[in-house]
Amino acid sequence: MGKKPTIQTIADLAGVSRGTVDRVLNNRSYVKAEVRERVLQIARETGYQSPREVHLREQTGLQPLRLGVLLPNWGFGHQFLDEVRKGISDAQMELEDAQVEIVVRQCSTDLPEEAVTLLRELRDLRVDGISVCVFQDQSVEKELLALKESGIPCVTFNTDLPDSGRLLFVGEDIKKTGRLAAQMMSKSIRPGEQILIALGNRKFDGHRMRMLGFRERMRELGFPEEDIFVEETFNDYSTTLHVVSEAIRLHPDLRGIYMANLSVIACTEVVRAYGMSGKIHVICHDINDGIRHLLRTGLIDYTIPQDFVRQGREPLVWLTSYLRKKKLPDSGDFAGLQILCSENI
Repeated sequence: MGKKPTIQTIADLAGVSRGTVDRVLNNRSYVKAEVRERVLQIARETGYQSPREVHLREQTGLQPLRLGVLLPNWGFGHQFLDEVRKGISDAQMELEDAQVEIVVRQCSTDLPEEAVTLLRELRDLRVDGISVCVFQDQSVEKELLALKESGIPCVTFNTDLPDSGRLLFVGEDIKKTGRLAAQMMSKSIRPGEQILIALGNRKFDGHRMRMLGFRERMRELGFPEEDIFVEETFNDYSTTLHVVSEAIRLHPDLRGIYMANLSVIACTEVVRAYGMSGKIHVICHDINDGIRHLLRTGLIDYTIPQDFVRQGREPLVWLTSYLRKKKLPDSGDFAGLQILCSENI
């Protein structure tokens, strides 16, 4: 049996100093990108383990794990990000005795190349598994497939990446939430009246699947397809103001708005400004103090909430379970659906 690889082994094979190897393995700066990649590749190929990893394994009998989390660019200043981060923190405390370390990265743009870069950064940090919530794009899904082939599994949450080879999706049955919203909308308006679907971004699987579910159920209920129109708002307050204003101005028979995105307050401000409160019925998602107020004042008819804390925590718990025991739930990890109105908030 050959000797266990050491820092000196990696330094010799990479043609660099021990200090450079130490900086790379501890994710410190002042190392050229090509040198960092070469050192990490050699560490992976030789099966190098740090003294800390060896000590923890000897003390606990557990192989230390490092899990990565990749978050989308949206959510700054919104409950999604705060609650997901709380879920991640809960998972870190829960898994601390199980020798699990969690590393979080967040996109600052919607550009798929940034998400790919951050996924590669997590790979270079030698994560054992990744929890992901980002926009759907072929290049992102291709990168996750490559990570899977290299032995790094992925769990998606909140919005799915169905062609990524992911182990599991944690969240709502997204299409069913759209169907549920349609069922409730049909109680407030009649066929022949018009409906706006305000969509965040078609590339975001969660928003797209909500739209598909909503339109599918409305067709089944006898609402003509031509009376349902879709506009993207990119979760932007000003864009939502414009989109809803134009919809009311151009469609005098508009009687329903399905907010399959954020910026619900912008929507209701426009409805109120046009004197259409109570005439245009609004259904949205999630729950916070602002939406509670809008429900109480009748500016929103219903909302379909979801548990963001759970979505931050569960992927990390399931990744640990899979990596340690090869155990996963039988068919996804879906949460039950709720409907909130002014009477049960």
